[in-house]
Amino acid sequence: MATSSSPSSRSLGDWFTAFELEAFRLETLDDYSQSGGADAYQAFLAGEEQPDSYKTSDWLTTVGEATKAGKRMYRVHVLSRPLTEYLRFELSWGYLRNMTAGEEFFILDTTEKENPIPDAPDFWLFDDRVTGVMAYDGAGKYLGSEVLGEDRAAEFCGFRDTALAHAEPFADWWARHGA
Repeated sequence: MATSSSPSSRSLGDWFTAFELEAFRLETLDDYSQSGGADAYQAFLAGEEQPDSYKTSDWLTTVGEATKAGKRMYRVHVLSRPLTEYLRFELSWGYLRNMTAGEEFFILDTTEKENPIPDAPDFWLFDDRVTGVMAYDGAGKYLGSEVLGEDRAAEFCGFRDTALAHAEPFADWWARHGA
């Protein structure tokens, strides 16, 4: 039985305040439109302004509190061009918004090169020791997560390290490919 200090006794959401040094996210999908922010996505598609609720989401508070405490939050998104409508939304609205709170982003663009981590799932990695593996359906709807302990950490650190070695800072990539 897991104790209260066991990594897997905490939910994925708990780890966003429990991590001590860094939280890394690997994104591999072209569409997360069924997983939140649906109103903002519809506004984006309609050419409207960002809804106020999107501009002030709880995620910005989570990221801002972590980065002000000296913690690092960063992601790599594996993608290829041309961008889906959802990726245009996520990168132009979401990433640019989240950067204001201190989150860092990198792009691993596989348009003209092979994906070096084709079997990597979407996940969050906390402090190089706890992983939250995320599951989605074919339409980008979040189905839940499984929190894994330290016995699997090396595998996910490897995915992270490989992704970062082949990625570039979002701002550089966006300056060349942004819509």
